[in-house]
Amino acid sequence: MMTRGLVVLAWIVAWGVRAALAGEGIPAARDLRLDGAEAHARGAAVLVVFVAARCPYCDLALNEVLIPTSRNPDYQRKLVMRRVQTRSPQVLRDFDGKRLTQGEFAKRHGVVLVPTVMLFDHQGNPLTKPLVGITTVDHYSYELDLAIEAALARIGSTSG
Repeated sequence: MMTRGLVVLAWIVAWGVRAALAGEGIPAARDLRLDGAEAHARGAAVLVVFVAARCPYCDLALNEVLIPTSRNPDYQRKLVMRRVQTRSPQVLRDFDGKRLTQGEFAKRHGVVLVPTVMLFDHQGNPLTKPLVGITTVDHYSYELDLAIEAALARIGSTSG
């Protein structure tokens, strides 16, 4: 019985650490106007991933696909990646310079389900349809790559 309790405790600790790490690697959105300017200067797109607290699907998408993508030098040239918590009261500056909460930004963009990935040009115009939810890691990676390539083609990027 004690062994079973230790296994459960170890699982809870491991899950907590994994969930805590899920947000690391992709900075929180703070000033999307600056991020847009950076993306424009590099011929890149702005990728915003919308997540929620205690969302295992968000953790899966972040840990298995999005954080590794953010660490890949090829994608670092193609993207400025930011994270938005859909219910967060944390204030950000939108692409047009307007100050609003992360939650308001998510609502403005119609985000209802998480994780949702949106790709924007430097002015905050969506470049592709949102990538909503995750089924399998392989399929999600594939769909993300398609969306990124489509976004870069729309802005005429040569950073491929």
